[in-house]
Amino acid sequence: MRMKTFDWLGREFVAVSCEGSDGVPADQGMDGILDRIEEGIGRMGLSLGDTVRTRLWARDRESRNLGSQARSRRMRDGARSSSSSYIAPGHLDSEATVALDFIAMRSGGAKRLVEYDPPIVPLRYLDLEGLVFLSGVTSTTGNLAEQVTEVCGFIGESLEHAGISWEQAVLVSFFLHEAEDPAGLKEAFERAVAPRQARTEWSFVDGYSAQGKLIEIEVTAQR
Repeated sequence: MRMKTFDWLGREFVAVSCEGSDGVPADQGMDGILDRIEEGIGRMGLSLGDTVRTRLWARDRESRNLGSQARSRRMRDGARSSSSSYIAPGHLDSEATVALDFIAMRSGGAKRLVEYDPPIVPLRYLDLEGLVFLSGVTSTTGNLAEQVTEVCGFIGESLEHAGISWEQAVLVSFFLHEAEDPAGLKEAFERAVAPRQARTEWSFVDGYSAQGKLIEIEVTAQR
């Protein structure tokens, strides 16, 4: 397990990356991960209730599904956060079937958890002390450029729902299917939206929650 603290946007964050135990099913692996994270951040005076974002990495689709179900079971109510999940065996350094990137924020405020209508497993966004954390957003429509356009439209609607806009985005994280071209992603995104202040980052993944998806985009914004 790797843990670090960092200051960003005037707040203190704790980031943890942890892989499950070798040779156990992904749901048991995720329970073990969260046990270790809970113990680690507890020594820093934090709890799972301080979570603002989790990102699940899995070796295959079955592991993604089992790990996601276990995450939802453990991280309910006040521990819920923005979330995403990916199939990416190359992300795992061990023989584990699942891993988790976890971010908590030290705060004296209460999280506002906003659902989609109707609700689905991921939150629409988490709003805390002027920071808005959107869950990963995907599409199954058409090619990469068409999916980027549609996803950016969905994100724009969620930002508007939160009372802000793309101009307040501070970090845009792209998770691109390994068969796609990063140059095509950049071109499609610049056509769809060009935030003036947002930092961008991207990673390759092998798959998502469903077939046909080519991109997932996560956004963090500041009021």
